[in-house]
Amino acid sequence: MARRDKDNYYLDIAEMVAQRGTCLRKLYGAVIVNNDEIISTGYVGAPRGRKNCTDLGRCIRAELGIPRGERYEICRSVHAEANAIISAAREKMLGATLYLVGLEVSDRSYVANASCCSMCKRMVINAGIERVIIRDDYENYRIVNVNDWIEDDESLIGTFGY
Repeated sequence: MARRDKDNYYLDIAEMVAQRGTCLRKLYGAVIVNNDEIISTGYVGAPRGRKNCTDLGRCIRAELGIPRGERYEICRSVHAEANAIISAAREKMLGATLYLVGLEVSDRSYVANASCCSMCKRMVINAGIERVIIRDDYENYRIVNVNDWIEDDESLIGTFGY
């Protein structure tokens, strides 16, 4: 039996973490790894103590017809990347890799062109994370150098979505 490569191994863990998500549209899982050690994990869900969208049976963003990648301040959830960053000490994230997997709630397919939203990109940058690896399908993934997000600052041109 062939051994799974390390990046897909951590992406598999992120995919399992995503199963805890409570969003009615998309499930994301994030795993932060440094020096081959899992530092923290995160999934999409409402802040502690608030009801999740799955509990309420409604998504305000869907009701308002807000497209993917826009107006996240209206969402009641905390994103997977943010939850993983909140749960980790910054000194352990310096130079780390964040693994990210997105799944469609409707059919559990992988989110096409998944990426961090602009708010999560800023958190990843400030956390000191060096790379983000994003799953495209069960075997394939993209590697993003976080420094590219610093140099290519989409906030200066008003890019919407991703």
